[in-house]
Amino acid sequence: MSGQTLDKLLGIDYPIIVAPMFLISNTKMIKAALNHGVTAAFPALNYRTDEELRAAIHEIKSATDKPFGVNLIVNKSNIRYKEQLKTLTELGVAFIITSLGNPEGVIEACKPLGIKVFCDVIDLTYAKKVEAQGADAVIAVNSRAGGHAGKISPKELVTLLANNCNIPVISAGGVAHGMDIKEAMEWGAAGVSVGTIFIACDEADISPEYKQAMVDYGEKDIVMSTKLSGSALTVINTPYVQQMGTKATFLERMLNRNKKLKKYIKMLIAYRGMKQVEKAAMSATYKTVWCAGPAIEHVHSIRPLGDIVKTLTEEFDRARKTDEGILKS
Repeated sequence: MSGQTLDKLLGIDYPIIVAPMFLISNTKMIKAALNHGVTAAFPALNYRTDEELRAAIHEIKSATDKPFGVNLIVNKSNIRYKEQLKTLTELGVAFIITSLGNPEGVIEACKPLGIKVFCDVIDLTYAKKVEAQGADAVIAVNSRAGGHAGKISPKELVTLLANNCNIPVISAGGVAHGMDIKEAMEWGAAGVSVGTIFIACDEADISPEYKQAMVDYGEKDIVMSTKLSGSALTVINTPYVQQMGTKATFLERMLNRNKKLKKYIKMLIAYRGMKQVEKAAMSATYKTVWCAGPAIEHVHSIRPLGDIVKTLTEEFDRARKTDEGILKS
């Protein structure tokens, strides 16, 4: 695989991306991350209009010249995809993370501009496809990721991709401590994308109840639901989720299998589910559907994002120095 690590690829201090999180990531979080030696990204869909998206990018760029990225949904469910891509290429973000679709158009638009394209993948087949299209790196979304998780364990997926791809592999899922980063890089990762442990940060504009849930619940409370977006989504098993159930109904499954209707049914399910997630994230409600990954086990308090990054990077430094000391002895 490529021997280039994420920090060298982007010119940052540590090989860490504060992951783009739907409804959660915002400009305050991005700026705090960039100020502490790592990079970060936000979903383009966190901004409802092109004017709001442009304003967010300008705000970050006016505060720092450090590299940051934007997550772009590239399938047909994102009706604003072309407009968002035009904005990102015009304003020149450092990298784009593509999800849920064919990234070929993004890669073609970004290559001449020097904008890097990192593609979410969950298996080797898709990783090889985007590598052939010219992706700069793949983000290996494993079975311990929050939100839309993969099916393969972190070690197995990173090792598989690192041994068979010639571009950097960024591990996404299950990272809570510096030792987790060191292990991922020993498996062959160029860096990591970290989300769940940053949900309960001071800068996140989500409800206090959501943040407190990140502290109160643990890994045993994370379940996979197929009811909310048409794809498997990890959520906290609140009383409402238990009442609602996590499996698609018989009717939903039947409609999803109809070739003529599948695209539209998936779009409807995704829209309905994401509106439900949005309502729960922003206000106190009985219908609590909160996304999180297994790394919730390691969230013990609500803290500034910079403090979380500092803890993570200090742990990573200690883990590396311990190894260096062992090697020297």
